[in-house]
Amino acid sequence: MKTNVNLWWLLAGFFLLVTILYTGWNIIEHSSKPWYNAIEWVGSTGLLFSVFMAVMIAFYVHRVHRAQGGELPEDVLTADIDDGDPEMGEFSPWSWWPLVLAFSASLAILGLAVGTWLLPIGFGVFVVAIVGWVYEYYRGYFAR
Repeated sequence: MKTNVNLWWLLAGFFLLVTILYTGWNIIEHSSKPWYNAIEWVGSTGLLFSVFMAVMIAFYVHRVHRAQGGELPEDVLTADIDDGDPEMGEFSPWSWWPLVLAFSASLAILGLAVGTWLLPIGFGVFVVAIVGWVYEYYRGYFAR
């Protein structure tokens, strides 16, 4: 995590350097114009906002690192693979409902592209898929 913080601060510094070079290069290249007309504002502003984004992420990751109260297993050289493998929950590897849900999404998107008459069909299949996925453990072989 500490490495991530350092990388984001390094990236922020890189973007700041590139912003300064890019803006200065535009001013030098178009020296016949006044400086405020010589700057290519879209690129300079985009690079400046990249600096702000990198600083924001670096600050956030630094705060998370300080708040976690210790090092992550990924940061400890003597850690095993199993140390960073928490229990994520229960998943259904046999479930077909995610495929039906993906089919309903593709049907709805196809309805946006081809014809709006497919949208209600896609939403109907979506409702069936969500209900089936939520209530999968309430009936059948895997009921609890």
